[in-house]
Amino acid sequence: MKPGQTVIRERKFLPEPLNAVDVDGVFEGYASLFGTADLGKDVVMPGAFSDSLRKRGAADVRLLWQHDPGQPIGRWLLIMEDRRGLRVRGKLNLAVERAREIHALMREGAVDGLSIGFRVERARAERPTGLRRLEKLDLWEISIVTFPMLPDARVETVKHTAPRLAAGIRRATVRLLS
Repeated sequence: MKPGQTVIRERKFLPEPLNAVDVDGVFEGYASLFGTADLGKDVVMPGAFSDSLRKRGAADVRLLWQHDPGQPIGRWLLIMEDRRGLRVRGKLNLAVERAREIHALMREGAVDGLSIGFRVERARAERPTGLRRLEKLDLWEISIVTFPMLPDARVETVKHTAPRLAAGIRRATVRLLS
């Protein structure tokens, strides 16, 4: 930073806290967004994950804390490309102490970043902009992180699983009709 230069810090908060949701550890969000430059000037292109997901599937992509292979914290239930980016649904393993801590932080809105771990198989550099367009990636892990390289790659919701939700609806219906 140059003398006299002002640093402008931005903070992004979730529109509402995630703590009003059930505690089973299921969450959803976007781990990558298509056409959006990250802080390292990488831009993931639509279809970049398709071969990797077809080959590997969600079961073989690891769910880690801060990209640390020594800290697996759950598993991915769904990983898919849609028009916006790489949509994910994961489940924290609440039998693991670190996962319980992360879940508590997620429910409070203190941790909500997602970040991808991958190997580049095909990319092209753009000279004037300095951007690198990532066209084909081998996705091997997605982490929950404090500060994602792509600032908008975030957990959007912490959800219940369907059986719990259905049981809650049944109980509420019984109470209303009694």
